Amino acid sequence: MRLCIFTEPQLGAAYADQLAAARTTEECGFEGYFRSDHYLTMGGDGLPGPTDSWVTLGALAVQTSRVRLGTMVSSATFRYPGPLAISVAQVDAMSGGRIELGIGAGWYEAEHTAYAIPFPPTKERFDRLEEQLQILTGLWTTRDRFSFSGKHYSVTDSPGLPKPVQSPHPPVIVGGRGPRRTPALAARFAAEYNVAFQPPSVVAAAYGRVDEACAAIGRIDPIVRSTAVTVACGRTPAGARSRMEAAGVSDDAVGVSAVAGTPEQVVDGLGPYLEAGAMRLFLQMPDLRDLDHIELIAAEVAPRLPAS
Repeated sequence: MRLCIFTEPQLGAAYADQLAAARTTEECGFEGYFRSDHYLTMGGDGLPGPTDSWVTLGALAVQTSRVRLGTMVSSATFRYPGPLAISVAQVDAMSGGRIELGIGAGWYEAEHTAYAIPFPPTKERFDRLEEQLQILTGLWTTRDRFSFSGKHYSVTDSPGLPKPVQSPHPPVIVGGRGPRRTPALAARFAAEYNVAFQPPSVVAAAYGRVDEACAAIGRIDPIVRSTAVTVACGRTPAGARSRMEAAGVSDDAVGVSAVAGTPEQVVDGLGPYLEAGAMRLFLQMPDLRDLDHIELIAAEVAPRLPAS
């Protein structure tokens, strides 16, 4: 099974903490280290404060050597598509071709108002996301000059430089469980479709919708189906309970948006997601300073999961 560690630095983490977590993720053999793209904590004081995701990934790109790196997910409201295309391509080159772009429409209004970022209505955010995906992929793949005329963004005679290392471009991950636009955008633009923090039944239904969207446009190449779940694993039940409390995972969340318990219980909890069709798992660990947690999952959970 393809496993990635997923962290939320806006909850409170300096760059040094993220570097230690990414290096531990790499040393433990996980496929990827992904981080959220948020500017405001969802709980607690968030000290020392947020770190920009693409600045961070650029630094991690040169301080790791194997692990894949990316966002889960960047908000289309945060950046203009042209500068984002440049940033992603640059970090892809810095990493030697290990970058992935998770991107979504954005949802957390409070972080927008806290940092002077416009927060349009839902429909407009999805319209902007669609145009951004058209521009990003167009800039990366054009062999000559690229132009685009949209309602929200326009591009005129762009050379589309720099080009990313990966061909045709870094994998794009579209996330969300919307019934119509999200699966349609994933089918058109994404290498991977992610449904986060939902019970297996909801995940399976969302995968069905993206499969239908792919069939509707005649997409032949397969789309990777992934999910994100919060994990609280302990060597003993008491250890697992301690990590649940540290992560804010309630008993009601287990089996819905989280898996928890001893390694054997975590393996059992992840099983229904695999049965739902997940090919890649993003294991969210809110306390990214807890490096022993990453090491425990690598040693006691990963070997018990079926090979992908």
